[in-house]
Amino acid sequence: MSKRIYLDFSYLVMLAATFGAVLVLGAVVAPIVFHSDEILVDMLMDNYNAGIIMGQIFYKFSYWIYFVAFGVVVYEAAMYKTGQRDAISFASAVTVIFSSLMFSGVYAPKILAMQALGVEATQSDTFQNIHMASEIDFKILAVSLVILFVRRLMLLRRA
Repeated sequence: MSKRIYLDFSYLVMLAATFGAVLVLGAVVAPIVFHSDEILVDMLMDNYNAGIIMGQIFYKFSYWIYFVAFGVVVYEAAMYKTGQRDAISFASAVTVIFSSLMFSGVYAPKILAMQALGVEATQSDTFQNIHMASEIDFKILAVSLVILFVRRLMLLRRA
């Protein structure tokens, strides 16, 4: 039983840490990077270069997101196999996996590829649409992480 407690605790910490990272990246890091002109003295960074920095931050964060998606698959499959089935946790786990893979496997690479084409590519409607979709996906990821965390915590408490 003690090994199971450590596994459950590790899973919940992973979900909470990922939610915290998503929150910090979206609400703290991005506004600071894109409004660096308010902080920097005698130096101005345009939106294109700020986007390059944010793109690299999200690219590095994608490695963690892949790990989280894998961890959610493994843990939720193990819970399903042991008979701990729950519709809410299943739906939120699927949403975490899907939104994680969409962000890391689709949106981040497309944004980086368009940034590599230059400033003109980042000012196109296509880029704006992909960027908006990635923001929405990131918000969906945050909400689904919270739902999965709370639901798994509730189910652990019941057991």
